[in-house]
Amino acid sequence: MYSVTVSQLREHFKLEILTPDVEYNDRKITESDVNRPALQLAGFFDYFDTSRLQIIGKVEHTYLEKISEKERNRKIKRLMSYKEIPCIIICREEIEPFEIMLECARKNGIPIFKTDLPTTSFLAEANRWLHVELAPRISMHGVLVDIYGEGVLITGESGIGKSETALELVRRGHRLVADDAVEIKQVSAHTLLGSAPEVIRHFIEVRGIGIVDIKQIFGVGSVKEMKNIDLIIKLELWDQNKQYDRLGLVNEYTDILGIKVVTNAIPIRPGRNIAIICETAAINFRQKKMGYNAAEALNDRVMNNLQKTKFN
Repeated sequence: MYSVTVSQLREHFKLEILTPDVEYNDRKITESDVNRPALQLAGFFDYFDTSRLQIIGKVEHTYLEKISEKERNRKIKRLMSYKEIPCIIICREEIEPFEIMLECARKNGIPIFKTDLPTTSFLAEANRWLHVELAPRISMHGVLVDIYGEGVLITGESGIGKSETALELVRRGHRLVADDAVEIKQVSAHTLLGSAPEVIRHFIEVRGIGIVDIKQIFGVGSVKEMKNIDLIIKLELWDQNKQYDRLGLVNEYTDILGIKVVTNAIPIRPGRNIAIICETAAINFRQKKMGYNAAEALNDRVMNNLQKTKFN
């Protein structure tokens, strides 16, 4: 199980601390979903997940304002009796916390923060950030490059030429995301996000030359922090006994964290320009996403010609 600290959350969203005497640096968030405790304030606690980030907006605050002080104090005390709550965030600039809420926060050690953002906007941003930070992940050997807006993961045996291909692609105007080790996160049911480990970010190892800093040589426009993985290109040595796909009518896939990614196996032999092949694969993949499949178009043309020949 992955986690982020409450201090990381506060730093990322520039939150104002309303309980400075409550220690929060070691408190952890392990749930990517967040909660608006409207039902809990109304008294329904059957499915209350105390490990979630709790967000109080205008709806919750207005409800508490309209009930009696005695009932309000009782409801707030019950909500904040769950000491496992990582923190509470109050949204909107005009909303101020009730004094009973601050008292309970100090008593139970639950930090309270405030943001000027509207509740819906902050909820969406917090959800997105937590889903990325707490996503299931895996590390793979390969090179990730942004080619014409498509995230292309180049894989293959060590020494087959992945880094050299990436170097040529960068020289041709594309952007490097990661070399050698690619950290992959499953940020949704259909999306994989790749990035480089911080210690080797923007560096490429080229055999015979050594370590090359792509950002310093080619500029900031040649690198990217992270990118969705849309296509995998698997480089492999040419095997004359193997039948390679020559039409592309049927897609091959690689399973990564339960998500199937379209995979093209590219045989390597002297004279083949792998960088151009990767560019063409990325463009062809984009065309297929937009509804045009060259292999199917050729197949349809051939079948139409056969039909004409048959009737003539």
